[in-house]
Amino acid sequence: MRPALRLLPLPLSIALCLPALADDEKPESWALCPIQDAVPAFGEAPQAPAPGNAQATREQRAEQPTSIEGDSLGGTETNLEYQGNVALSRGDQFLGADNLKYDQEKDTYVADGHIRYQDAGIRLMADSARGDQGADTHQIDNVRYQLVSRRGNGGADRIDMKGPEGSLLHSTYSTCDPEDRRWELRSRRIDINTDDGWGVARGATIRLGKVPVLYVPYLKFPIDDQRHTGLLYPAVGLSGRNGFDWKQPIYLNLAPNYDATLEPRYMSERGFQMGAEFRYLYEKGRGEIQGTWMNKDDLVRDRMGEVDYDDENPNNPDPNDGRGFFSFQGNHRFSRNWQARANLIWLSDARYQEDFGNSLYGQAYSSVTSTAGVYGAGEFWSAGLMADHWQLSDYLSTEASLPYNRLPRAYFNWNQPLSRWITVGGHAEAVRFQHNEWGDGSRLDIKPTISFPLQGAAWYVTPTLAYRHTEYRLDAELAQTTAISRARAAYGIPANQPVSAAQIAEFYDRSPSRSLPIGSLDAGVYFDRETEIKGDRFLQTLEPRLFYLKAPYREQDGLPIFDTRPFNFSYGQLFRDNRYTGPDRQTDANQLTLALSTRLLRQKDGFERLSASIGQIRYFDDSRVVLPGEAQLEKGKSAWVVDANYAPTDRWTIGASYQWDPKFRREDLASVRARYLLPDDGVVNITYRRRRDLLEQADFSFLYPVTPAWSVVGRYYHSFYRDAATDQEPGLLEGVAGVQWDSCCLAVRALVRRYVRNREGDMNTGFQVEFVLKGLGSAGQDTERTLRRAILGYYRDDLYLVPPSNIAQRPDDTSYDPDPIP
Repeated sequence: MRPALRLLPLPLSIALCLPALADDEKPESWALCPIQDAVPAFGEAPQAPAPGNAQATREQRAEQPTSIEGDSLGGTETNLEYQGNVALSRGDQFLGADNLKYDQEKDTYVADGHIRYQDAGIRLMADSARGDQGADTHQIDNVRYQLVSRRGNGGADRIDMKGPEGSLLHSTYSTCDPEDRRWELRSRRIDINTDDGWGVARGATIRLGKVPVLYVPYLKFPIDDQRHTGLLYPAVGLSGRNGFDWKQPIYLNLAPNYDATLEPRYMSERGFQMGAEFRYLYEKGRGEIQGTWMNKDDLVRDRMGEVDYDDENPNNPDPNDGRGFFSFQGNHRFSRNWQARANLIWLSDARYQEDFGNSLYGQAYSSVTSTAGVYGAGEFWSAGLMADHWQLSDYLSTEASLPYNRLPRAYFNWNQPLSRWITVGGHAEAVRFQHNEWGDGSRLDIKPTISFPLQGAAWYVTPTLAYRHTEYRLDAELAQTTAISRARAAYGIPANQPVSAAQIAEFYDRSPSRSLPIGSLDAGVYFDRETEIKGDRFLQTLEPRLFYLKAPYREQDGLPIFDTRPFNFSYGQLFRDNRYTGPDRQTDANQLTLALSTRLLRQKDGFERLSASIGQIRYFDDSRVVLPGEAQLEKGKSAWVVDANYAPTDRWTIGASYQWDPKFRREDLASVRARYLLPDDGVVNITYRRRRDLLEQADFSFLYPVTPAWSVVGRYYHSFYRDAATDQEPGLLEGVAGVQWDSCCLAVRALVRRYVRNREGDMNTGFQVEFVLKGLGSAGQDTERTLRRAILGYYRDDLYLVPPSNIAQRPDDTSYDPDPIP
């Protein structure tokens, strides 16, 4: 029977047009919505399958037969009349009506009386439907619809279709319940073209309740999953630094595998800025280019007379110059084992990150680095050839504080078992270092190793032998600088007095080197027992471990310091063969680490109720290898290191780290952290950390649901440490206070944020508001991004994933990762 074959796919256009405005990168919560749909499922309709690709669904329907039933069949041979409970079905589609008339000669139909349609994507009800299947024209009157594949409902006075083109007259769309319309999109007319994938709304109005808040006389939007050129939702903010801040992204769909976004931005205190982003994707790689440019910064011009913008600091921006940044991130895969990666960044001036960023973490770093290279990895090896370059991003620092550029660096790591009892490996690295202030030099570092792993079911013993050889080639300037530093240290010459040529010549060496053997023995035992606590079965482990390290002393004062720093002392440092990050210093050692760990594992699900570790190093000899200005490690015992985590319930997690130096009877480090998971995705975090002569901070953050609809959020991050060197006073680092209101279809978040904006301790205050029309999009700044960074566990899944980088990918953003091309 033909009447339904072209009529049935028609209502799918309703499901595509209005909700296509939505931006559903993050799943919306519909927990507060009523269970009953605006248009309930029809009992006589076949069970609809799970929603899938619309095009594939249409192709499958075309191959299935159509059945038609009714209480009675009348009319003539050419004019069929079905009356009473008319039901047409094809696959997942169902069309019901009280009456259906079909003229086979004219190929026209008329259906009236309780029109009902349902498929995998939509359900609708209408008063009548009529059409000419030969001309492919259709009309449906007084429509009410409910989306199935995504939440949404609404209606239209009439729907007119001709082939792929159609119009919805006086239509509405909302994700709210019809009895509680918190927001609604109304349009006088919506024209759609299913072939082109576009819709045009005329006279569109967004209403909050009964109040119109936005009127758009003309709006073009996509009606399918394809990307289309057009306006994205703006970001609006207000801060004490930038004033009123408006950013309007414009998306450009250039090709299926690359696109661009223009981001014009207006700041009332600074002026106009243009930003842009270009992304590309191909079979073997992808990339992203970002940048901004401001021809003139009015705030710099207005404040040049103030202290923080005085022209005596060469790192301050020039009021006559433009300001901006550029970055590139990309990768290319050559083969299964080899790929190229690049992460490049350029800043116009050292104050750009402070002025245009809003991330507290971004201000903690005084430089940014650009890196590019080719990297390889196999089952037993890894290698790379790369280069990096540093740029100053803190106007209070100088070029002399920048790390050395590595132009280039080549490395090779190898670790392969030859048999059950023998493993061989090594590390080799060759680097060319460059620095505008200190001079240039090269370094070759080779460290072959051989180990003999012996192990049983509950024990292991691994002796390891290594030999480290490091040699340098220094230019005259760097060799001279190194010789002067050594002469001053050897003869006690103050910095304000000159060093004689003879004293310099005594220590002058353009090709210093160092070689020494390194031996270690790592051994441990595993004990476990089953136990029962409050009805739950647990497995308790006891894991003692010994680590012995032996390395002879080699004089290394003549070696330059390129990229080597001491590790922060921690539990992991107890088992390293070098307490320095790079090869410019290899510690001499005759020491033994004693450590003990224990864990309590719930047997039914592997949940770790308790983990605790304690350890200490016993130094049998003085360690004489040090960095300039660093004290020697004397014979005796290191600080005790304790790490512990305890979960008294599935909601509580308590952790602590502690270091106590028995020789000086002092505390080196103390850290206590606690987290409580509230019902309804609430969370409370409390952290206190103190490191001797470096920092003392407390951090309190929370997401507290007051009711299912209302919740409050906040963070108080405070420093108690007084830095005598910089005269930095204790005070607030970041404070966030906000309120969230949520309903079935509408959410509002309002935040006040005060945070340190530079290394001088100057504060900035910002106010952020975001309106979320669920299923349509949001207006305002991305408050969720701010809260996710400030409150660990604001997204509950963050607690179970590797934390993202604290450093923003771009200087004027706080995002964790660049958005992938969809």
